[in-house]
Amino acid sequence: MLRNGLEPWHLLIVAIVFVVLFGSKKLPDMARSLGKSARILKSEAAAMKSDGGPAAGTGGEPVVRPGGGPAAPAPAGDRDRDR
Repeated sequence: MLRNGLEPWHLLIVAIVFVVLFGSKKLPDMARSLGKSARILKSEAAAMKSDGGPAAGTGGEPVVRPGGGPAAPAPAGDRDRDR
């Protein structure tokens, strides 16, 4: 049934369908937003792995930094602007 799987002409047809459906002006914006989402996901996963729990600033408890006192989590608008 799926002997050859995906061949190059299948990918060409998929690319043409994307261009027709979304238009050539929207595709770069979509790719940029997908890349930004992947970067955010990667950084959050790394933060969870290093902390051993939920990402810093999302648990509602203040973050305690080594050598200093507790630091309040940044407001939501400031977190998005840094990325």
